[in-house]
Amino acid sequence: MTGEILLQVVLPVFILIGAGSLLQRLFRLDLYTLAKINFYYITPAAVFMSMYLSKMSPSLLGMVVGFYALYIGILYILSFILTRFLKYKTGMKAAFTNSVLLDNAGNYGMPVNELAFHGDALAASLQSLIMALQSLLTFTYGVISIQRAKLKGNYRIVLIGFMKMPVPYALVLGLAFHAFSVPLPLFISKPLTYAQESMVAVALLTLGAQIVKYPLRLARVDIYLSLLLRLFAAPAIGILLVLALGIKGMPAQALIIASGMPTGVNASLLAEEYNNEPDFAAQTVLISTLLNVITITGLITLARTLG
Repeated sequence: MTGEILLQVVLPVFILIGAGSLLQRLFRLDLYTLAKINFYYITPAAVFMSMYLSKMSPSLLGMVVGFYALYIGILYILSFILTRFLKYKTGMKAAFTNSVLLDNAGNYGMPVNELAFHGDALAASLQSLIMALQSLLTFTYGVISIQRAKLKGNYRIVLIGFMKMPVPYALVLGLAFHAFSVPLPLFISKPLTYAQESMVAVALLTLGAQIVKYPLRLARVDIYLSLLLRLFAAPAIGILLVLALGIKGMPAQALIIASGMPTGVNASLLAEEYNNEPDFAAQTVLISTLLNVITITGLITLARTLG
């Protein structure tokens, strides 16, 4: 089973990431434009269509939200204890915690889900919901944690950043259209479907282009502490929560796999934007993504066994 997962799920993902890295080295792609296309069109379209075509019941939706809240809460407590014990400064505390909490649920998690579950609508809906929740976390806690010392009580920048995010709107609209069985005319559904179908290739090519610009440095111990929480503690928490909450079948598998994503590019982008430990953040993104070829293979195998 492990060999099959490696060949059919993980290897295609990393071939596309490698292709993106190669294209970036050869042609110096416009990463700003690629990121905007992903963020403002392809990802919202994929989230909308996943929610619109969702087979997720209201009770399952509530359970997923509860799972995610507990999952993030436990990870935050572990990060808080570790950074306090190591006596990190405020800026490093924020960068470290973001590297653990902000995972790559979008342009890595969605393609992995697509390949692992062969495009199953329920599995895609679950991952879309996780991605939307991750976006909310990024532009609330992620920004606040870095900007806490600079905001001086003015949270206007956080509110503006949140209001500009298209994914939550796509999530709400998709759920509303699904709940009220609103028919989509062909001239709207077709472009959204085309965008949804392009997500795997475009998202992974973009990720490959993004991570190649970071120089690889292996000397910082704090990077490995972050990787320990992100790639090992996080999926262990995910598995324990799935068992504790009594989640079964495909939802259990999808949530376990979603808990094992590498550090998200957003953690690095926030660090660069606010000049807060950008080198550390970049390394956690790069190294966790490279190591994930091993950890995600094992996690998918384990999820299928437990599910």
